[in-house]
Amino acid sequence: MPTIDILLPGFAIDTDQGYPAFCGVFLVRGPDAAGRHRNILVDAAHVGRRPFLWNALAAHGLDAEDIDTVVLTHAHWDHVQNIDLFPQATLVLHPHERRYAHTPHANDWATPAWTGLLLEQLPVREVTDGEEIIPGVDVIGLPGHSPGSIGVVVQTERGRATITGDALHFAYVALTKRNPLVFWDTDQAARSIERVLTVSDVVYPGHDRPFRLTSDAGIDYLEPFALTLTGLRPDTVGLRFADASSRPLWVMPGVQEQATLYEKNADEIQRRINRVPKVVRPVPREAGPAKG
Repeated sequence: MPTIDILLPGFAIDTDQGYPAFCGVFLVRGPDAAGRHRNILVDAAHVGRRPFLWNALAAHGLDAEDIDTVVLTHAHWDHVQNIDLFPQATLVLHPHERRYAHTPHANDWATPAWTGLLLEQLPVREVTDGEEIIPGVDVIGLPGHSPGSIGVVVQTERGRATITGDALHFAYVALTKRNPLVFWDTDQAARSIERVLTVSDVVYPGHDRPFRLTSDAGIDYLEPFALTLTGLRPDTVGLRFADASSRPLWVMPGVQEQATLYEKNADEIQRRINRVPKVVRPVPREAGPAKG
């Protein structure tokens, strides 16, 4: 039976000066159809977490070269930046996510212009809803937050566990049923949340701890919260804590025109994919220690 390990936990932290954007990074392990052991990374985090990702892999007895598949729930900057650590792996993502990344909307601050270039550095396998990665590990389509958001449903000893990416950022979204950050389609995003809750016994959100919903519609976290801040003291003048129970809803300006522009750019997108140079090489492990 496949297993899920948390390599890097996700955190629901924002500030009035920017977004730390610590997404969860997950290791799914199990045999493929031929019985060969597979190490599957789901999401890769941003470069601020790179040395910590190295250390997390090492703690599980792995090097970057041991990862044979990298699944991207979506191609936003905080989930994608470290894929260059795994040039030998197959990159798994939805075709809409791959193509959109080559011509992102001007207002899409989560998909920088270089995203498409980075995606093409790995051999790509495009997947859609229902496809199997290995037995017991399947793709679920969860569009809305982005055009090609997907999740990974894993048959585990805890039941069906869904790694959601930002289709469901935080546990409280399971209660509000509203995605707080939409770059593509609000209605699709709401349906994707409902779908996650329908198919899942356990939810691994994009930026929060794994949880179950209780019988009285409460949140039952399955992991303790743990985070150490350096450079600040609790009594630092000017440091304050805002209400974190929910976040304001944000929908990207121009989202209504985005699908039309995406379809219009189809030929140009394919040309860009075809001419992207391969420039990424393996990064030496000694490139940096895990220090803040």
